[in-house]
This record gives sequence, C-alpha cells and structure tokens, in this order.
Amino acid sequence: MLRITELRLPLDHAEDALRPAVARRLGIADADLLSFNVFRRAWDARRKSAIVLIYTVDCELRDEAAVLAAHQGDPHVRSAPDTTYRFVGHAPADFRAQERPRPIVVGFGPCGIFAALLLAQMGLRPIVLERGKEVRQRTQDTWGLWRRGVLNPDSNVQFGEGGAGTFSDGKLWSQISDPRHLTRKVLAEFVKAGAPEEILFVAKPHIGTFRLVGMVEKMRAEIVALGGEIRFGQQVTDVLIEPDGAGLHLRGVTLASGEQLRADHVVLALGHSARDTFAMLHQRGVFMEAKPFSVGFRIEHPQGVIDRARFGPNAGNPILGAADYKLVHHAKNGRGVYSFCMCPGGTVVAATSEPERVVTNGMSQYSRNERNANAGIVVGISPQDYRQDGLAEGPVNPLDGMRFQRFWESRAYELGEGGYRAPGQLVGDFVKKQASSVMGKVLPSYQPGVHLTDLAQPGRESLPAYVLDAIREAIPAFDRQIAGFAMRDAVLTGVETRTSSPLRITRNRQYESLNVRGLYPAGEGAGYAGGIMSAGVDGIEVAEAVARAMLGIVGDTPVEQHAVGPSVMQAI
Repeated sequence: MLRITELRLPLDHAEDALRPAVARRLGIADADLLSFNVFRRAWDARRKSAIVLIYTVDCELRDEAAVLAAHQGDPHVRSAPDTTYRFVGHAPADFRAQERPRPIVVGFGPCGIFAALLLAQMGLRPIVLERGKEVRQRTQDTWGLWRRGVLNPDSNVQFGEGGAGTFSDGKLWSQISDPRHLTRKVLAEFVKAGAPEEILFVAKPHIGTFRLVGMVEKMRAEIVALGGEIRFGQQVTDVLIEPDGAGLHLRGVTLASGEQLRADHVVLALGHSARDTFAMLHQRGVFMEAKPFSVGFRIEHPQGVIDRARFGPNAGNPILGAADYKLVHHAKNGRGVYSFCMCPGGTVVAATSEPERVVTNGMSQYSRNERNANAGIVVGISPQDYRQDGLAEGPVNPLDGMRFQRFWESRAYELGEGGYRAPGQLVGDFVKKQASSVMGKVLPSYQPGVHLTDLAQPGRESLPAYVLDAIREAIPAFDRQIAGFAMRDAVLTGVETRTSSPLRITRNRQYESLNVRGLYPAGEGAGYAGGIMSAGVDGIEVAEAVARAMLGIVGDTPVEQHAVGPSVMQAI
C-alpha cells in the first residue's frame, strides 16, 4: 500500500475528482490504480475565498515498487504505515480455572472503557467499578441539575458511565505522539459501536453527546459479552495495601458498602473530579504530585460570527461545518492565555459534582447547530500559585490544587446568587471594568441560568486577579485573529476550573504507581491524558501493561493481530 500526503483539491471539487487527481499525482494510468481510500481529509482556510481540501490517500497499485522508485525523494509519496492493532497477548484456555483474582478497573469514562475493553478482548474478564449510574439514568440526573437545579453528587457531568467526555463536544483528535497508531484503534472501536465512518478520515472528527450515549452502551455490552462485569453505584472508598519483600503491593479495594474485592491489578481511571478518592489515596501513602492546570471562563459568540471570521464567503459550507478556533496569547504579567475545549454550535453546561459550587464546561451535539459557539478562555497556573502553606519553595501538597478549585467554585456559586446559576458578564463590560446588568444580542446557553455581575469586582473577584488581568488583555488580542471576538455582547460565564487534573499519581515505565505495585494510575484523573482520545489511548496502554503482568509476558512483541477499522473508499 502506498500513501500520498498533501494532495490538494478545491473545496467545491466534483465528487469523482479524487481518483483522477491521485493518478495524475503518481503519474500512472487509471487502470494501474487498483483501489484507494481516504486516510485523512483536512482543509487550508488561510485564503478564505479559495479554501482547499487536503487529502491523505492510501493506494493499492499494480506496480507499487516502480511508482515508489519514480518518486524517490518525494516526502509526500511513501509506503503506507501499518496501522493494524496487535494485542500483547491473550489469556490461555485454562486461565479461568486457575482462580486468579480478576483485574479491576475503577471508573468507566473513556480511559476506563478502553482499559476494560482491551482486557476483555484479551480474555482477562475485568471487573469495572463505577460510582455513578448507567448512561441513560445518568443523563436524566444531569438534566435534573440543568433544568431544576437539583444536583446528584454521584451522577452528573463528571460521574457515571461514559465519564465527563459524554457531556462534551465529543472531539476525537489529540496532539499526543502516536507511533503505534493507537488512535486508529480507538476510532475503529467507536465506529464498531455506531459512530459515523467519517471519523476515520476527517481531520477533526467529533461525535456529540447524543451519539456517544448509544456508543457507550454498545461498548459496555461487548465487555460483558467477553466475560467482563460492570458494577454501577459502586464507589471505591479504600485500597488494601500490604508490604512485601519488594515494598508495597496492592491486594484489593473496599467499596462504600463495606464489601472487599481481592485484586492484584487495579486500574485507576478516576477522572479529574474524584476528589474524595484522591484524598483517600493520599492518606494511604500512594505517591502523587501537584501539577499545573488552568482556570478561566467560558465565552459565547454567535456561531455565525466565528464562521464568517474563519471561512469568509465559504461560511456555511457543509464540508467545513461549524467553524472552530484555537487561540493563544502571552500576557504581560507572564501568564499564558488560551482557548480550551472549543465547542462550535454548542452550549455551556453546568459541570459541578459538589453541592453549592458552580463549574462550567462546553458541550455540542453531532450537528453542531446551536446558535452560539463557546470555548474556555483559560490561564495556566502552577502549583506555586495555589500552594496553601504560604511557603516560597519546596514540594506542594498534591491536594492543594483541589482546595484552590473548591474555593473559586464556591465563590462562583455565591456570585451566581445560588440555585447553581453561574455568574456572567458581557465581554465589553469586562474589558471596561464595569458590571453588566442587561443581556445584549448574545443569549447565554448555560442552564440553570446566568446572573449578570462584575466578575472582577474588588473583594469579590471570581478568579485571582492575575487570571482576570491576563484574560482582559487577551480578548482584544484574540479579536485581531478572530474578527468579532471582542464584540461587546459576547458573554463570559464563570468559572472553568476543571480543565485537567490538579495532581498526578506518578507511575513508572510499567505504568504502575511509583510506590505501590499492582496499582495502575491512568487517564485524566491520574494526570496522563486530556480529552477522549488521549484518555482512550492511555487506557489501551495501561491494559496492555496489566496483561503483560498477569500473563507473564516479557518485552513488547505482539502475538495477535486485529485489523483497525473498515476501509473508507469514498472520499466525500
């Protein structure tokens, strides 16, 4: 198989134009092109009046060797890489009879789902413990907060089947290094569970909440069919750790019911909001470190403003869809300000998991056809910013970041005047340092509602002053990149505090905790992922590490193959 990259065609090219373009690029007759499929389709919108599509195409040729020789030295004509996924091993037929403790996966978000799925596919019959509810019951509880202001602390945007990624834009791209093409395995499993095949080739694939719900259920069903077990409403309240000759070794977990489960291999796929579990692990001596994260607001504009700024006369083209953006500004006070989790045609959602605290996040459906665009505008902070002991140096307590988050989430609840309403302000007023009292043309989408105020009122600031100053400086700078970004009627809604985990449960090269054998920290909560794709990939890699340990596999040589994804033969 041969791969062509950077094959450019006009945005409005004919449906049948790709095949002759491939043949021309390779300098071959049409009959010598046996088949082709689109591996990736992106676009270049730097010239808004002449947007072009950029294809990566895999081709089967009559004489591949001759074509490669003819294009020797051309970086855009190469042999296609092998994206086949290979399992590291598989449990032997008599594995069940050996009565070994089954692996446990704690948490059933993207990381936990893929860890459990891979373990099940390798015949290791995992037990999944999820403190929240099944995804459809969880959806009802989440709507209860959005529509009635009633919070269920164990069933909400953060906790329950599917994790925080279920109530998001469903973005399926990542900037992680992926030499093994594990993102293809993630995408292929999503397609098998009902995602549209286009996610295998569009440059920025997404699914959206409603589609994710059904997909999560199908993935759960496969895990169960392969011998896995999913237990909902099961919160882990303690870990059983014993010393042995080599240090500390995990021996099991304790549930809120008092039940103890024996286990020698436990994957911690907690998510970034499992604060009580973090505190328990810290108390038990599991090694963890404070890490940087970011805080800020959600900002909303009319989606049409973003579309016109990004695509000009091509705004509304169905191939381009709703426009997104990615913005960065380095403020004079030394802080980095950037857009985070941009949701085209989406809504701002209530994402708290604790009573009398307000947290915002963004969500989109697959159609991305809501009236507003929204994104987090956040500022990076370091452990030194949030340390609680007042010292100028030395290690920061890894739980201090949670305390910092809680303080500002409680402040947001106060500024919203209760009922889980969020504090908000018009962008024009925020830049001018004056309170807002009346909405403009942009109606905020956050439910249970937005209370207009002054997000930077002295003595009642919604976030630290250095964060407010950096965002105020960044907004006009972003307007120079996205015309209309600083429009007066755009709305800021606070606060966005859970951009990533405030700590890292540090692990070694075998993916185990640094000081507790058999404990495998994974995903966002452990500080090793940020988003659906990276969390899914981390779940795969951790599952592989568990399989190696359980099956006594030495080295990385795969022993079994699994094709990644159906072939996508149609480009458009």
